[in-house]
Amino acid sequence: MICPYCGSRRDKVIDSRQSKEGDVIRRRRRCLACDRRFTTYERIDEIPYMVIKKDGRREKFDRQKVLTGLLKACEKRPVSMAKLAEIVNEVEARLMESPDREISTTEIGELLMERLKLLDKIAYVRFASVYRNFQDEEAFFNELKELMRKRQG
Repeated sequence: MICPYCGSRRDKVIDSRQSKEGDVIRRRRRCLACDRRFTTYERIDEIPYMVIKKDGRREKFDRQKVLTGLLKACEKRPVSMAKLAEIVNEVEARLMESPDREISTTEIGELLMERLKLLDKIAYVRFASVYRNFQDEEAFFNELKELMRKRQG
């Protein structure tokens, strides 16, 4: 650290303490050049995870938004909150693995539909109807036919 008094880069940490919340570390330092003491604070550099929308806009990842979409699709279905939280965790993990900390809504939607299809077919169709924005009943029935064909074959 640079000493605020003399500008020297040589110092020694005398004491370190964590904040009550645990998100900041307070360090007491002594400058080895001028022997004066000063305090520094250290915190995690949080770069937000971003979602790339279909129109190209970027938005901060909102875990609650993903969970709300899943809850709507699973309304009155025998799907536990634990399973839904697990799916959201998987999406978040995929985002954390990404080197640029970005994920497209398309990738999120496909991942969610893939998991819902295995978990509950009705919830999957509900989610797909909103996500894929079915414009008419024909598109909806085509998705159902595809689901039935895969089930029989």
